[in-house]
Amino acid sequence: MLNSAAAKSIGLLLGIVLALGAFVASIMLGTTDIAWSALWAALNHYDPTKIAHIILFTERLPRAVIAALVGASLAIAGALMQTMTRNPLASPGVLGINAGAMFFVVVAVSLLPLHTPAHYVWAALLGALVAATLVVVLSRGRHGEISPLRVVLAGVAVTAMFVSFSQGLLVIDQQSFESVLYWLAGSLSGRELGVVMPLLPLFGGALLLCALLVRHANALLLGDDMVTGLGMQATTIKLLLGLIVIVLAGSSVALAGMIGFVGLIVPHMARGLFGIDHRWLLPACALLGACLLLLADVASRFLMAPQEIPVGVMTALIGTPFFIYLARRKMAGK
Repeated sequence: MLNSAAAKSIGLLLGIVLALGAFVASIMLGTTDIAWSALWAALNHYDPTKIAHIILFTERLPRAVIAALVGASLAIAGALMQTMTRNPLASPGVLGINAGAMFFVVVAVSLLPLHTPAHYVWAALLGALVAATLVVVLSRGRHGEISPLRVVLAGVAVTAMFVSFSQGLLVIDQQSFESVLYWLAGSLSGRELGVVMPLLPLFGGALLLCALLVRHANALLLGDDMVTGLGMQATTIKLLLGLIVIVLAGSSVALAGMIGFVGLIVPHMARGLFGIDHRWLLPACALLGACLLLLADVASRFLMAPQEIPVGVMTALIGTPFFIYLARRKMAGK
């Protein structure tokens, strides 16, 4: 672990360099590699008659921007969920928030004339809110207490329910199934930068609120009683942090579909390097989350080349063993 503030600052600078390297790799590597000279020429003098320039601006650049934004958002959402629930297994994917957002988007696509991520976002946010509410209600004990184990069990149940509902609805409506199948698996391809613009105020507002609540998130680590003793309202803080999680996770699902495990893996990596202080933890999560999804997207282009696999499949391949490892450690009481 990096102990001093100077070491953590250097760590974040290295994270920025790594994220930029992953971003450039996402732009340059794929079925058609783009050389440095072509990249430089396209950035300075775009020529719509050159294939490399068209690929760069219509496919690679939007894909890299969305991967970085979604990866950072899911990682921050996962870190906040683990703080709120004091559960190392918590993440938007594990606790049903992504599945709830997915189901409401499927409903919107099947029953309403909505066909772009800009239209999906409100359905995704509503689904994320409903799923989060269900998890909280189902995980409460007789006296209103919420245990980490009940939270995970409730999340698994809610995830299974919404995934089943989504599959049933899509089987009935075959036309919608064909149009959203690749998106349901978690995909970054086929997106345009224009779809990101309407969502930027949501991402920006959530991240700004997150920055304002860093001190409060640190206080939650001391327990609700200590938070109350410091003159803060634990319930209000959790509600605001929950709102941030819902906005970040719901908007990410609207952009890229079902991408799991980023919010589970990255916070543990960031804590191992930067500790539990959210002033360092959340920026580290953003950088590492962006790196993970960018590199997973690059790997998805080569694993079954020339056929690409959805990036959500890559994150599942990486995240499932890690989830099993964490679950075994928790059961062993470590």
